[in-house]
Amino acid sequence: DEMAEDIVRAAPTHDLGKVTIDNSILNKPGRFTDEEYEIMKTHAAKSGELVLILLDGVEEEHFVKVAFNVARFHHERWDGRGYPEGRVGTMIPLEARIMAVADVYDALVSKRVYKEPMSFEEAREIMVEGMGTQFDPNMKSVFLGCREQLEDYYRQHA
Repeated sequence: DEMAEDIVRAAPTHDLGKVTIDNSILNKPGRFTDEEYEIMKTHAAKSGELVLILLDGVEEEHFVKVAFNVARFHHERWDGRGYPEGRVGTMIPLEARIMAVADVYDALVSKRVYKEPMSFEEAREIMVEGMGTQFDPNMKSVFLGCREQLEDYYRQHA
């Protein structure tokens, strides 16, 4: 229960490092150039650093660890092709694997400067397809089990 609560509390810290990214890149309406993408990818490591700067000595140690892991590793991929460290499988902390699913689903079904929201059906297909490559395959049943609740949430907050 404490771990679950820590993950929920830590989730808003996952993109703190984006404050260090120039707005011309952060708010770019089109695709990133290779150079812009490399700059954007630095936000994960910077998010972890900022969590430590802001929370270490202020929050409980277990929460700081969860928040750091969520922030730093939420762009790692199950297949090892993520960033910032290229971790693979269970080398990625559980809390970051959970955040990865939540972050990508949110990005798919939400409007962004560079895209319109995707339908729930399309997003579900992409998420399920990514289980075992981008995401921990054990997250599939969890994701599908709470899919209706997620859709209801996004309908209410659209």
